[in-house]
Amino acid sequence: MSDQTTTFAQIKEKIRSFVEEREWQQFHSPKNLSMAIAAEAAELMEHFLWDDADQSRKRLDDPGKADEIAREIADIVIYTIEFAYEAGIDLSEAITQKLERNAQNYPVH
Repeated sequence: MSDQTTTFAQIKEKIRSFVEEREWQQFHSPKNLSMAIAAEAAELMEHFLWDDADQSRKRLDDPGKADEIAREIADIVIYTIEFAYEAGIDLSEAITQKLERNAQNYPVH
């Protein structure tokens, strides 16, 4: 699977299947999922604590660190997709609307 060959719908289905196979829906309340997102975001931030902008970019040049960072990003996205599912939010629609709103609030010129 890669960004070039995988649809968002396929990713969502893969996550749903993973959760359902383990019967984790019982734990995936909006409260728990929002807390999991925040916890994983904090773990991502730890990788860059005290770095300036250039140092944070250079950290990604280390394959081992880049892999750890990719895992943290994946955790955040997985929990976010699961939160959207539980909350009945169409992520594609929400993202599109948010980008349109941002374009109005922050025009190019």
